[in-house]
Amino acid sequence: MKKIAPETEAEAEDPDFKPLTAQEAQEWRQRHPAVSVWRLVAAQALMGMLVALLTWGVSGKSHLAWSVGYGALSVVLPAALFARGMARQQRAATANAAMVGFFGWELVKIMLTVAMLAAAPKLVPQLSWLALLAGMVVTMKTYWIALMVRSGVRKTDR
Repeated sequence: MKKIAPETEAEAEDPDFKPLTAQEAQEWRQRHPAVSVWRLVAAQALMGMLVALLTWGVSGKSHLAWSVGYGALSVVLPAALFARGMARQQRAATANAAMVGFFGWELVKIMLTVAMLAAAPKLVPQLSWLALLAGMVVTMKTYWIALMVRSGVRKTDR
C-alpha cells in the first residue's frame, strides 16, 4: 500500500499535540523560570578564579595560574559585554531588529575574544597556551552546568 504524504505541515505533526491555554502557559513559565544572564556570567567568573587558584595550588607555578586566569577572563569579559548589549537590546521594535542586534553583539563578543587571545603573549608572562585553553574550556562549560543545576526547575513535566 502506498503512503500519501501529508499536504500541510499541520497534518505531519503529532496527533496528540495540543496548544497550551493561557493558564497552562503561565504555569509552564512558573515551572521554568528565566535564568539571569548576570548570574551565569558571575558563575563563569567564579569558576575561572577557582580553576586559576587550583592550578596555582597544584602546580605551584604562578605563570600557569595566570594563563588559566587569562583564559577565563577571555571568556567572561566578552560574555559580560554581550549580556550588557543584549539587555539594552530587549526593547527592539521588531524581530528583525532584535536578530540584527543579537548577531551584532555576538560579532563584538567574538572579535573581543580574538583580540584578547592575540594580546595574550604580550600580557601574560611565560604564557602557557595549554593552560589558557584549559581556563577557557572550563569557564565556557560552567555555563552549561549552571543551566542544569538552576533551582526551581523540574527535570520532567510528568
